[in-house]
Amino acid sequence: MEYQLNSMNSRKEFIDIADEQDRNYWAARLGISTEKLKSAVKALHSMEFSKLKEHFMLEKVKSGNTYQRFVNQ
Repeated sequence: MEYQLNSMNSRKEFIDIADEQDRNYWAARLGISTEKLKSAVKALHSMEFSKLKEHFMLEKVKSGNTYQRFVNQ
């Protein structure tokens, strides 16, 4: 039973960029525009949700004031 739970948790989610409804769902889930989502998929060469989510989280951190002050010191 434990094996089944682990395999279910490790299941990857992929974004179907070609499907408008799917694009809209994932863009809303990530809190971004569909255009930004398409650009990120092209830049990362990945449609895996976890990789895109990580990309946008890092982008948000890098755009923060604290990070910018740290980098510019």
